[in-house]
Amino acid sequence: MTDRTIVESGSMGRVAYARIAPNEDLVHAVEKLCLAEGFRNAFVRGALGSLVDACLETAGGGVRQVQGPAVEIVSLAGEVRAQPDGSLRASLSGVVADTEGKVYGGPFVAGANPICMTFEVTLEEWLPAQMDTATAA
Repeated sequence: MTDRTIVESGSMGRVAYARIAPNEDLVHAVEKLCLAEGFRNAFVRGALGSLVDACLETAGGGVRQVQGPAVEIVSLAGEVRAQPDGSLRASLSGVVADTEGKVYGGPFVAGANPICMTFEVTLEEWLPAQMDTATAA
């Protein structure tokens, strides 16, 4: 447990439903969608689709390659946050199933998760009001 907790207040904004084209990277495409819609911060609210291959971070700091074709995304969650330099960074985690039905989970490695056919995603804009910092007991 950490000794510091950050609580952010704000409100939900607009919702965007989008289709990501084949061979686009999942993480970078979500960042581009937010830029195109003018979302500085957003949450992933839903997704449906598959990847050519998947590349997930492991708990030990390595990566796990899940070979396709057509690695199905079972679940996807994450957020997009504006960086101090104005760029956006998506942090996406999920569960995938390979062609034999084995399941794997973890954060998606940016630049290493190409969409197979099409991919549907729902993004909800987050409009932060202010940051409050509290120390946990």
